[in-house]
Amino acid sequence: MIRVVVENVLLFLLPAAAYVAYMLLMRSSNTSAGTIINDAPLVWLFLIGALLVAATLIYYASITPGGKPGQVYIPPHVGKDGRIEPGQLK
Repeated sequence: MIRVVVENVLLFLLPAAAYVAYMLLMRSSNTSAGTIINDAPLVWLFLIGALLVAATLIYYASITPGGKPGQVYIPPHVGKDGRIEPGQLK
């Protein structure tokens, strides 16, 4: 669960990080990241980050197979021959 939260936070911050990196590379004077953040279009960066997270969640929700009502999930387990059998819906 913590991995999902961290991935979504990183996706949310990705537009701001890309903006700061771009501005640091393009500005010729010695400006700090704090100055760039103060001048940044934070509302647009927030909206782009939120859309990126929402699009990612919708994508993964659409490709994740779901079970039918009444199916039982059997978690991964060690089989009779000592091999790990993947989880499945039955």
